[in-house]
Amino acid sequence: MIRLNKGRGGKSTGLMLRLIEAFWGGAKEQPEENPLQLDQKRPSRSLKRKNRLGNWKDSAIHSFFFANGILAVIVLFGIFGFLLYTSIPAFREIPVSEFLTKKIWDPTSPEKSQYGLLSMMVSTLMCTAGALIIAIPVGLGVAAYLSDVAHWRVREIVKPIVEILAGIPSVVTGFLGIVLIGPLIAKIFHTGHGLNALNGSLLLAIMALPTIISISEDSLNAVPSAYAEASLALGASRWQTLIRVRIPAALSGIIAAFMLGMGRAIGETMTVLMATGNARSFPHGFLQSVRTMTANIAIELGEVPYYTTHYYALFAIGLVLFIMTFVVNMTADIILNKYQQREQ
Repeated sequence: MIRLNKGRGGKSTGLMLRLIEAFWGGAKEQPEENPLQLDQKRPSRSLKRKNRLGNWKDSAIHSFFFANGILAVIVLFGIFGFLLYTSIPAFREIPVSEFLTKKIWDPTSPEKSQYGLLSMMVSTLMCTAGALIIAIPVGLGVAAYLSDVAHWRVREIVKPIVEILAGIPSVVTGFLGIVLIGPLIAKIFHTGHGLNALNGSLLLAIMALPTIISISEDSLNAVPSAYAEASLALGASRWQTLIRVRIPAALSGIIAAFMLGMGRAIGETMTVLMATGNARSFPHGFLQSVRTMTANIAIELGEVPYYTTHYYALFAIGLVLFIMTFVVNMTADIILNKYQQREQ
């Protein structure tokens, strides 16, 4: 401390010292920090290395999934581009209106080749619609039974059996349609044979059931249990709770299951090739033999001469089938988005 003598100028000097202390905040000694505390405040090199490694892993995983998404889009556009490129030569020889509206498909006619796709389009939609009419109620009923009614022991037995159905080869399913379901249809409806649209619809329904059941059950199990508990607390029965609470709450996933089952049915080849009779005439009922678009491609592509109008017309059929599937999936996405927006 500075000692000041009282006397002339002492008061003014003390006043100046107080002003200096007030301006500079006083001269206070700062405590010395412990070196250990300084080490704790500074991040260690190993911690920095771990953070850097973690950031690198996150960026690598993000890049991996982004690349997979881009690859899927590229493959989709690649398939569409290839089908479009190989279909253009056919449309140079065949008017698009004639290709889509004519009923007769006879590329090897000695008089005039005819490339009418309407009969096969109707046959494909008929088999798919028949399969959905059978598979949707059965699949939803089995899913509701497994999720809400069945004992856990029964569920552990039935669920694997349903999933095993998805692994049965389509050739085996078609063979069963020829030797088992076909004769049964012929006996019941008194037809000459059972190779018709009804046979194909039954087989496609069996093939679509595992997809519909599995996804519908997962959607029902994903509904919060509080919904069912609140419904039961209000006096509703288990049946009312299932129909009016759980199924509406899981409707978006159930619709997705139906759409995936439809995609499974509309793109099937070998089963309908073996079990529908492959008649190229325009169908007027489910008891008539039909030929689907996929079956026609499988039958004729191996024997057609390359780089002919017939050859390119088969790729045009594939393009139409691709567009039909795309429209179905796009319509399902629009319906799901509207339903989810209405729920929110």
